[in-house]
Amino acid sequence: MASSKDRQRKLARAKLDRQMARRAVKERRRRRMYAGLGAGVAVLLIVAGIAWIGGAFDSDDTPSAADQDICAWTPQNATTNTNLKDVGTPPTKDIPVDGTETMTVTTDQGEPIEVTLDVASAPCGAEDLRYLASKNFYDNTTCHEITTYGAIRCGDPTGTGLGGPTYSVYSENTPAAPDPSPSSGAAGPTPLYPKGTVALIGNPPGTNGSQFLIFFKDYSPATPEFSTVGSVSGGMTTVEKIGKIPTVADDAGDKVKPKTKITITSLTVGQTAAPSASAQS
Repeated sequence: MASSKDRQRKLARAKLDRQMARRAVKERRRRRMYAGLGAGVAVLLIVAGIAWIGGAFDSDDTPSAADQDICAWTPQNATTNTNLKDVGTPPTKDIPVDGTETMTVTTDQGEPIEVTLDVASAPCGAEDLRYLASKNFYDNTTCHEITTYGAIRCGDPTGTGLGGPTYSVYSENTPAAPDPSPSSGAAGPTPLYPKGTVALIGNPPGTNGSQFLIFFKDYSPATPEFSTVGSVSGGMTTVEKIGKIPTVADDAGDKVKPKTKITITSLTVGQTAAPSASAQS
């Protein structure tokens, strides 16, 4: 018969074995848990790495085209030039940059002159004309000059050649200077400002405001200065009629002032949709 001490030893040993077994089970569970976590973290790191390579974490702070400033309008001082008329400043954002717009110039000289503005090539020039038209800037103004190089000059409310809005816009579509070498083509070089061209004119060049030219003759200067904004698409007979009006000397002594007053009764600009891909095919 086992003594009391032997039984106590056996009970203690059994208790210790049970404790050791429970500890072993816990340890295995702990290791499996850590292994699972480690594998999960590894998978997450791999996924994150792939996403990073794919640009998922790239910043989306780049402004959209609609949020960017398209045009810059330079303030002009109405104190030093009292011929300027303050009608505010055009917007700098949400400006169309493609397609065309129709500008209608109605005068007292015949049928309205229709101009197709090239928004894609001169978005700021087109916006300049559109904005001023929305302010009725051109209504009841005159075309104060018939130039010696074959263009009608309009858009100055004062009729002095010095008037315009209290801002200016840079030239963006001025033709390149002609190649001085002789042309090999039988028909000769293409005019820089073909008949029917509409262009902005500023003084000095590049400080365009409200004044514009409508050419009734081809013109190719050695140094182009005018920013082209469009071309006549209707009413060319009116342009040619105005171009034939006799001129007299202006205040500066230049024989460019129309002998007959030419009045713009209204000028409007309305957008037309750009041709669709199906329409072009």
